Amino acid sequence: MERFRIAVAVGAISMALCGGEARAATAEPVTVKLWPNGPPTAMRPMSEATEKLIKSYGGPQPNRVTAVTDPTITIYQAGSRAGQPAGRAAGPAVIVAPGGGFMFLSWQHEGTQVCEWLNSLGVTAVLLKYRTPTRDEPEHFTLPVQDAQRAMGIVRHRAAEWGVDPGRVGILGFSAGANLAGHAAWDRGDRTYPQDPSLDDPRGPDFLVFVYGGGFLDKDDPKKFRQGFAVPADAPPAFFVVAHDDGRNPIEAAMLYLEYKRHGIAADLHVYAKGGHGFGMRRQPVRPVSDWPARTAEWMASMGFTAETGEQPHAPRKP
Repeated sequence: MERFRIAVAVGAISMALCGGEARAATAEPVTVKLWPNGPPTAMRPMSEATEKLIKSYGGPQPNRVTAVTDPTITIYQAGSRAGQPAGRAAGPAVIVAPGGGFMFLSWQHEGTQVCEWLNSLGVTAVLLKYRTPTRDEPEHFTLPVQDAQRAMGIVRHRAAEWGVDPGRVGILGFSAGANLAGHAAWDRGDRTYPQDPSLDDPRGPDFLVFVYGGGFLDKDDPKKFRQGFAVPADAPPAFFVVAHDDGRNPIEAAMLYLEYKRHGIAADLHVYAKGGHGFGMRRQPVRPVSDWPARTAEWMASMGFTAETGEQPHAPRKP
């Protein structure tokens, strides 16, 4: 905990020295619709089986958002980057994708609290409210990935307005949100919706933070990836976080990391002995897993993905 406090303090001092107040955010969050004319693909009606599944997970709760049919992004701008002084460098942005099994979105500990932490690092956070539930779709991730791809396009098109460097737009996802983030980072096929040049951008994320994600292994043989999936040679740098006691997810994270190693792409892998699934920003006393935000911040700084780090960012991925 102490190391995390020190990291946050250093980030605040850095912002102050750059001529702005050391504040987590200087403007009220701004919410933008992803699809001004409505989503390109209609959601299937929720089945009785999906309704029962959601109820089995406790049903509606204050920390959960569901029945999202009109997806949005909410921009938490870092420091005073909005209307920044001439000559001041634009900063990085991270799209935050909460988890929830493609049934709901865990809105606080995998969403708003993550955005506040990113702001403390001088990073603009973009909270993705993607379509859900999508358990009745042929692939659970298809519509959420459309939302993530459109979100990246909007952030890059409005980068100057929000003080963002369009070459440093990352994505951070938890559980199902990590699955959609992985598809946004690694899939190389044609996109599944018509592209609007004024809103979309052909590039994927410039970096990836993959927190207890899954869904890329073969269901019957966890020693190999699902048919048709491979980590591409031009994948963005990645930071993998998972707990050892989280089912098959640590196996998956290790296999994905080994693919990064095989390709010679920068990546970190952090496997914690205890933590289970779904910890997000919740603290677990006496468990090192609670320090994952500090380790992530260190990696981002070393890669040039935080504000005023002095590091040169990794070359952005080509379209």
